[in-house]
Amino acid sequence: MSGAGGRNKDNNMPRKKAESNEQEEKSQEHAEKTIAPTRGNAPSNQVFVGQKPVMNYAMSALIQLAQAGEVTVKARGMAISRAVDVAEVVTKRLGNGQFKVKDIGIATEVVGEGSETRNISSIEIVVGK
Repeated sequence: MSGAGGRNKDNNMPRKKAESNEQEEKSQEHAEKTIAPTRGNAPSNQVFVGQKPVMNYAMSALIQLAQAGEVTVKARGMAISRAVDVAEVVTKRLGNGQFKVKDIGIATEVVGEGSETRNISSIEIVVGK
């Protein structure tokens, strides 16, 4: 990624438009490849929490709550604390007491194959009316 002001980090010169567009296209292609398979078969009332700011996920959850009346906030590993924050923001700050946490589920998922298997904690928080 480039430094401040659209400069190339290698030589501190402004990047060419072609170079900038090429890098943006590559990052978009990578994002589509990594996101598309997981969202294609996921129910619409689930929010998968990752590295984005809490308010992004909270607003998404609020939209799902308005449509479905219930939403499941899911996260794994280091994003678990962010998922808890999302549920708290939705119930206490944005929902004005209109929503509450209905259920919380925790689990351990085994990830990897062969000698590279490891355990990753996960959480599911159901928020509804």
